[in-house]
Parts: sequence; C-alpha cells; structure tokens
Amino acid sequence: MKNFEQIFERNLFASRWLLVPFFVGLIAAVSVLLLKFIKEIVHIVLHINELSGSEVILHILTLIDISLIASLIFIIVFSGYESFVSKIEVEDDGDRPGWMGKVGFAGLKIKVIGSIVAISSIELLKVFLTMTEDSDQTLVMWRVIIHMTFVVSGTLMALQEKLNSSH
Repeated sequence: MKNFEQIFERNLFASRWLLVPFFVGLIAAVSVLLLKFIKEIVHIVLHINELSGSEVILHILTLIDISLIASLIFIIVFSGYESFVSKIEVEDDGDRPGWMGKVGFAGLKIKVIGSIVAISSIELLKVFLTMTEDSDQTLVMWRVIIHMTFVVSGTLMALQEKLNSSH
C-alpha cells in the first residue's frame, strides 16, 4: 500500500505540468492583444486629422486597457507557473521583475482584482465620454453597479488578506 501511495503522489506531483499548455495559451492571447494594440495605434496615426480630441482620448484609453490586460496575463502566467509548476531560474538576470517569486496566490488574487477594477474603470470612463442623451441609462446604471461590485469585492479581499496576514 505504501508503494501505491508513493507512485500516486509522484504522479500527482508530475501532473502539475498539465498547467503548462494553459500558460502557453495565455501567452498566445497576449500575442493577439499585441496585434489589436498595433491595429489601434495604426488607426490613430492614419486618422489623426479626422479624430476629435475625445476620440483620441477614447483610443488611448483602449491602448491603456489592452496594456493592462496584457500585463495582468503575464502576472498570472509568471505567478501561476512559479506557484504551481516550477521555479523560473533567472535570478542572475538584472531584468527580473522585483515581484517575481514573491507573489503568492493571495497576492495574485489582489493583483488580479486590482487590475479588473482598473480595466473596469477605464471601460466606465469610455462609457461616460461617449454618453449622449439617447444613451441607454439602464445599461449605464448596470455598468456602474458592476464596477462598484468589483471595487467592493477588491476592497473586501484586500481587507481579508490584511487581517489574515496580521494573525
């Protein structure tokens, strides 16, 4: 029975490598976001004379949005890989981000909800900048409610982590 347990545990531990395709897929998703980012930049440059100031701001907010999402994906990939698969051996590299290897699952949750709140804020700002008197007020109200739900959830998660770390 002890032999079975050792084999099972060894295989269970090795199964963590099944997460790697998910991380590869997320990196591919960042490539798609990069293409979207380039398309947006090209659009701005080619139509700069036709765009109003508020339209330029909306396009720039879209670029910020894409950048935040891409950064969030890499935080998830690096932290998830190091937390669940294997340590990333690049300590001697001066470009290694300071947070790598230090963000645990709890810190990752806080970073994710913080990024979601930032992304939601940008999307809400875009809605407010494009609002007209004909805008669907119910849709705007629901977007505000959803955003506030993210804000409250993030605040409660951060508070919970603070209380857990102080014990």
